[in-house]
Amino acid sequence: MKILITDDHAVVRQGYASLLSVMLDPCEVVEAESGEEACMRCVAHQPDMMILDINLPGISGIETARRILKRDPDARILFFSMYDEMPMVQQALDCGALGYITKSSSPEVLIEAVRNVAVGQIYVEHALAMRLAMRQQPKTVSDQRLQDMTQREFEVFVMLARGFSVKAVAEQLSISAKTVSNYTAMLKSKLEVDSTTELVHLAIETGVIKVSPEVGR
Repeated sequence: MKILITDDHAVVRQGYASLLSVMLDPCEVVEAESGEEACMRCVAHQPDMMILDINLPGISGIETARRILKRDPDARILFFSMYDEMPMVQQALDCGALGYITKSSSPEVLIEAVRNVAVGQIYVEHALAMRLAMRQQPKTVSDQRLQDMTQREFEVFVMLARGFSVKAVAEQLSISAKTVSNYTAMLKSKLEVDSTTELVHLAIETGVIKVSPEVGR
Protein backbone atom coordinates (compact mmCIF):
# COMPACT_ATOMS: atom_id res chain seq x y z
CA MET A 1 0.00 0.00 0.00
CA LYS A 2 1.24 3.48 -0.85
CA ILE A 3 0.03 6.27 1.45
CA LEU A 4 0.48 10.02 1.10
CA ILE A 5 0.47 11.76 4.49
CA THR A 6 0.20 15.55 4.65
CA ASP A 7 0.93 17.56 7.79
CA ASP A 8 2.99 20.72 8.25
CA HIS A 9 4.84 19.28 11.27
CA ALA A 10 7.72 16.99 10.36
CA VAL A 11 7.67 15.20 13.71
CA VAL A 12 3.98 14.34 13.27
CA ARG A 13 4.52 13.10 9.71
CA GLN A 14 7.49 10.96 10.67
CA GLY A 15 5.72 9.53 13.70
CA TYR A 16 2.71 8.47 11.67
CA ALA A 17 4.92 7.22 8.84
CA SER A 18 6.84 4.97 11.26
CA LEU A 19 3.62 3.64 12.78
CA LEU A 20 2.08 2.89 9.39
CA SER A 21 5.24 1.23 8.10
CA VAL A 22 5.34 -1.12 11.09
CA MET A 23 1.64 -1.96 11.34
CA LEU A 24 0.84 -2.12 7.62
CA ASP A 25 3.93 -3.89 6.30
CA PRO A 26 4.50 -3.73 3.40
CA CYS A 27 3.68 -0.03 3.21
CA GLU A 28 5.28 2.89 1.39
CA VAL A 29 4.69 6.34 2.87
CA VAL A 30 5.09 9.56 0.90
CA GLU A 31 5.17 12.84 2.85
CA ALA A 32 4.00 16.37 2.06
CA GLU A 33 4.00 19.46 4.28
CA SER A 34 1.40 21.60 2.49
CA GLY A 35 -1.76 21.25 0.42
CA GLU A 36 -0.01 22.45 -2.71
CA GLU A 37 2.76 19.89 -2.24
CA ALA A 38 0.18 17.17 -1.58
CA CYS A 39 -1.53 17.89 -4.90
CA MET A 40 1.79 17.60 -6.76
CA ARG A 41 2.88 14.44 -4.94
CA CYS A 42 -0.51 12.88 -5.56
CA VAL A 43 0.05 13.23 -9.30
CA ALA A 44 3.68 12.11 -9.13
CA HIS A 45 3.26 9.10 -6.80
CA GLN A 46 -0.33 7.93 -7.39
CA PRO A 47 -0.92 6.84 -3.76
CA ASP A 48 -3.58 4.28 -2.87
CA MET A 49 -4.94 6.66 -0.24
CA MET A 50 -4.17 9.97 1.44
CA ILE A 51 -4.13 11.12 5.05
CA LEU A 52 -4.71 14.87 5.29
CA ASP A 53 -4.58 17.34 8.15
CA ILE A 54 -7.08 20.20 7.92
CA ASN A 55 -4.80 22.93 9.28
CA LEU A 56 -2.19 23.43 6.57
CA PRO A 57 -0.17 26.45 5.45
CA GLY A 58 -1.49 27.89 2.20
CA ILE A 59 -4.62 26.09 1.04
CA SER A 60 -6.49 24.15 3.74
CA GLY A 61 -6.76 20.39 3.88
CA ILE A 62 -10.37 20.55 2.74
CA GLU A 63 -9.48 22.68 -0.29
CA THR A 64 -6.64 20.25 -0.99
CA ALA A 65 -9.10 17.36 -0.92
CA ARG A 66 -11.44 19.20 -3.29
CA ARG A 67 -8.65 19.76 -5.80
CA ILE A 68 -7.46 16.15 -5.61
CA LEU A 69 -10.99 14.78 -5.97
CA LYS A 70 -11.71 17.09 -8.90
CA ARG A 71 -8.75 15.56 -10.73
CA ASP A 72 -9.45 12.02 -9.46
CA PRO A 73 -13.01 11.41 -8.19
CA ASP A 74 -11.95 7.96 -6.95
CA ALA A 75 -9.23 9.31 -4.66
CA ARG A 76 -9.47 7.89 -1.13
CA ILE A 77 -8.94 10.51 1.55
CA LEU A 78 -8.84 10.23 5.33
CA PHE A 79 -8.79 13.42 7.40
CA PHE A 80 -7.00 13.48 10.73
CA SER A 81 -7.27 16.69 12.68
CA MET A 82 -7.22 18.33 16.09
CA TYR A 83 -10.77 19.52 15.37
CA ASP A 84 -13.68 17.47 16.71
CA GLU A 85 -16.38 20.10 16.08
CA MET A 86 -19.30 18.77 14.05
CA PRO A 87 -19.43 21.55 11.43
CA MET A 88 -15.78 20.87 10.59
CA VAL A 89 -16.31 17.11 10.41
CA GLN A 90 -19.36 17.64 8.21
CA GLN A 91 -17.47 19.95 5.83
CA ALA A 92 -14.68 17.40 5.53
CA LEU A 93 -17.07 14.58 4.64
CA ASP A 94 -19.17 16.79 2.36
CA CYS A 95 -16.13 17.56 0.22
CA GLY A 96 -15.85 13.87 -0.66
CA ALA A 97 -13.46 12.40 1.91
CA LEU A 98 -14.17 8.85 3.06
CA GLY A 99 -12.97 9.20 6.63
CA TYR A 100 -12.34 11.46 9.59
CA ILE A 101 -10.50 10.80 12.85
CA THR A 102 -8.99 13.11 15.47
CA LYS A 103 -5.33 13.30 16.37
CA SER A 104 -6.22 12.17 19.88
CA SER A 105 -7.42 8.80 18.57
CA SER A 106 -5.42 5.67 19.35
CA PRO A 107 -2.97 4.06 16.90
CA GLU A 108 -5.42 1.18 16.54
CA VAL A 109 -8.15 3.58 15.38
CA LEU A 110 -5.77 5.13 12.84
CA ILE A 111 -4.87 1.73 11.41
CA GLU A 112 -8.51 0.63 11.27
CA ALA A 113 -9.42 3.89 9.53
CA VAL A 114 -6.61 3.53 7.00
CA ARG A 115 -7.58 -0.06 6.18
CA ASN A 116 -11.23 0.89 5.66
CA VAL A 117 -10.61 4.00 3.58
CA ALA A 118 -7.95 2.23 1.49
CA VAL A 119 -10.61 -0.19 0.19
CA GLY A 120 -13.18 2.54 -0.40
CA GLN A 121 -15.19 2.20 2.82
CA ILE A 122 -16.35 5.12 4.96
CA TYR A 123 -14.78 5.41 8.40
CA VAL A 124 -15.61 8.05 11.03
CA GLU A 125 -14.24 7.81 14.55
CA HIS A 126 -17.02 6.29 16.68
CA ALA A 127 -17.62 9.25 19.01
CA LEU A 128 -17.78 11.63 16.05
CA ALA A 129 -20.11 9.33 14.13
CA MET A 130 -22.51 9.23 17.07
CA ARG A 131 -22.52 13.01 17.36
CA LEU A 132 -23.10 13.37 13.62
CA ALA A 133 -26.09 11.05 13.83
CA MET A 134 -27.56 13.02 16.73
CA ARG A 135 -27.07 16.29 14.86
CA GLN A 136 -29.81 15.63 12.29
CA GLN A 137 -32.14 18.55 12.96
CA PRO A 138 -33.40 21.66 11.11
CA LYS A 139 -30.74 24.34 10.68
CA THR A 140 -31.14 27.62 12.55
CA VAL A 141 -30.33 31.00 11.00
CA SER A 142 -26.99 30.90 12.86
CA ASP A 143 -26.21 27.45 11.42
CA GLN A 144 -26.82 28.77 7.92
CA ARG A 145 -24.39 31.65 8.47
CA LEU A 146 -21.76 29.11 9.47
CA GLN A 147 -22.41 27.11 6.30
CA ASP A 148 -21.73 30.26 4.26
CA MET A 149 -18.21 30.68 5.67
CA THR A 150 -15.12 29.90 3.67
CA GLN A 151 -12.86 27.17 5.06
CA ARG A 152 -10.26 29.65 6.32
CA GLU A 153 -12.93 31.84 7.92
CA PHE A 154 -14.26 28.81 9.76
CA GLU A 155 -10.80 27.85 11.00
CA VAL A 156 -10.23 31.37 12.35
CA PHE A 157 -13.72 31.36 13.88
CA VAL A 158 -13.10 28.10 15.74
CA MET A 159 -9.73 29.20 17.07
CA LEU A 160 -11.00 32.59 18.23
CA ALA A 161 -13.95 30.89 19.91
CA ARG A 162 -11.51 28.56 21.69
CA GLY A 163 -9.71 31.59 23.13
CA PHE A 164 -6.69 31.79 20.83
CA SER A 165 -5.17 35.27 20.52
CA VAL A 166 -4.75 36.90 17.11
CA LYS A 167 -1.02 36.18 17.32
CA ALA A 168 -1.62 32.52 18.21
CA VAL A 169 -4.10 32.07 15.35
CA ALA A 170 -1.59 33.64 12.94
CA GLU A 171 1.18 31.29 14.09
CA GLN A 172 -1.05 28.21 13.93
CA LEU A 173 -2.32 28.96 10.41
CA SER A 174 0.98 30.38 9.09
CA ILE A 175 -0.58 33.71 8.14
CA SER A 176 0.08 37.28 9.34
CA ALA A 177 -1.57 38.82 12.40
CA LYS A 178 -2.95 41.53 10.11
CA THR A 179 -4.66 38.86 7.98
CA VAL A 180 -6.17 37.30 11.10
CA SER A 181 -7.46 40.73 12.18
CA ASN A 182 -9.04 41.17 8.75
CA TYR A 183 -10.70 37.75 9.04
CA THR A 184 -11.95 38.66 12.51
CA ALA A 185 -13.58 41.83 11.19
CA MET A 186 -15.17 39.92 8.30
CA LEU A 187 -16.45 37.24 10.66
CA LYS A 188 -18.10 39.75 12.98
CA SER A 189 -19.82 41.32 10.01
CA LYS A 190 -20.88 38.01 8.46
CA LEU A 191 -22.09 36.56 11.77
CA GLU A 192 -23.70 39.84 12.85
CA VAL A 193 -21.85 40.08 16.17
CA ASP A 194 -20.10 43.08 17.70
CA SER A 195 -17.46 41.47 19.88
CA THR A 196 -15.33 38.38 20.32
CA THR A 197 -17.43 37.52 23.37
CA GLU A 198 -20.58 37.38 21.22
CA LEU A 199 -18.65 35.31 18.69
CA VAL A 200 -17.82 32.79 21.45
CA HIS A 201 -21.47 32.67 22.55
CA LEU A 202 -22.54 31.97 18.97
CA ALA A 203 -19.98 29.17 18.69
CA ILE A 204 -21.40 27.58 21.84
CA GLU A 205 -25.04 27.99 20.74
CA THR A 206 -24.42 26.34 17.40
CA GLY A 207 -22.34 23.50 18.85
CA VAL A 208 -19.13 24.58 17.14
CA ILE A 209 -17.33 24.38 20.46
CA LYS A 210 -18.25 22.38 23.54
CA VAL A 211 -18.34 23.77 27.07
CA SER A 212 -17.32 21.55 29.96
CA PRO A 213 -20.16 20.87 32.42
CA GLU A 214 -17.79 22.03 35.15
CA VAL A 215 -17.61 25.54 33.74
CA GLY A 216 -19.54 27.96 35.93
CA ARG A 217 -19.91 25.57 38.88
